[in-house]
Amino acid sequence: MRHIAKERPFKNREEVKNEISKCNIVSGIILFLGSLFALIGVIGDAFDINFILESSNWLLLAILFVIGSFGPTLHSIMAKHLYGIESEIKK
Repeated sequence: MRHIAKERPFKNREEVKNEISKCNIVSGIILFLGSLFALIGVIGDAFDINFILESSNWLLLAILFVIGSFGPTLHSIMAKHLYGIESEIKK
């Protein structure tokens, strides 16, 4: 994904919409994995079973993934903001 803030004004609005869509998909996948890891950690702790890692490690991994999903989410928010500013300027 490119860094939008340093680029010139948008010439192709479809490109911006595609980038927003990609960021949302990546963020959703990372959040899903974080939720899955948290679920594995909770189930492993409830039944006292180790799934490859200890349950506390699964929960820490879930926290790491959820925090990691903030990057694509913020990128998407910034692209939406700049897309809105560009739309207002062109009117």
